[in-house]
Amino acid sequence: MKNITDLNPNQNQMNRMHKIFFIIIVLSPFIQCYNQTSDEYFKNGYEKNKKQDYKGAIADYTKAIEIKPDFEDAYYCRGYSKYNFNDFQGAMADFTKAIELKPNDVDAYYSRGNIRCQLKEYKEAIGDYAKSIEYNPKNEDAYYSSGYAKNKLKDYQGAIADFTKALTLNPDKKKAYQDRGLAKYNLKDYQGASDDYTKAIKIEPNDPTDYYNRGKSKGFLNDYKGAITDFNKAIELKPDYSWAYYTRGLAKLTIGQNGGCIDLNKALELGDNDAIYEINKYCK
Repeated sequence: MKNITDLNPNQNQMNRMHKIFFIIIVLSPFIQCYNQTSDEYFKNGYEKNKKQDYKGAIADYTKAIEIKPDFEDAYYCRGYSKYNFNDFQGAMADFTKAIELKPNDVDAYYSRGNIRCQLKEYKEAIGDYAKSIEYNPKNEDAYYSSGYAKNKLKDYQGAIADFTKALTLNPDKKKAYQDRGLAKYNLKDYQGASDDYTKAIKIEPNDPTDYYNRGKSKGFLNDYKGAITDFNKAIELKPDYSWAYYTRGLAKLTIGQNGGCIDLNKALELGDNDAIYEINKYCK
């Protein structure tokens, strides 16, 4: 069962960059020339980052730092640009420097945690998310991302606790329902998983993966007809969904419903080679 999460910088981080930019714009006329020059480079970097010219933004933030080596916001924003430029090691170094200059930087801890997730350093990422939460206990994204990392480490109970906290802060956070469902599924709490996928579906009814995952959970609950209904919906939304054809075929064969072998052959046609074994076993 695959589950994809978005670990990109969140809206709070974007708001922070806008706030930094606004403060610099307002204060620039009143600060010394030394700072004004570094701030000018910073503003240029911000504008280039907005246009997704990350290489240009990095160059300008670097100039700002050369003039003002303790420019914490410039380190943070350069790290943000490096992250988007896929220079994860460089971004990590910048966020680490930002934390060194400002030890309670919530966003820097969160962003460094995201990089560590990208690099599969999940234990270290969890530590960063914990620091972010320590300084901002209402950081729903940090709870969610911590749960994501714990799922990767197979700490499913810990993941469920984090996703539940994220949902307490934001009951409409669909990804938290999806990934909490995955954790419950891995703990063989199939009813709990099914319930979470149902909640995700209520938030966004047109995601085929939620119907597929709920269908699998229903299959383990021996609700094969309900599972088939979910697989039907998944295929309706995504006609080339090979996994849905495969699992629907198995469910049909289990209850003696026609069309099971047709589904398995369709799954194979779409590239799911796991169907070969079932076809040889049941469809000859």
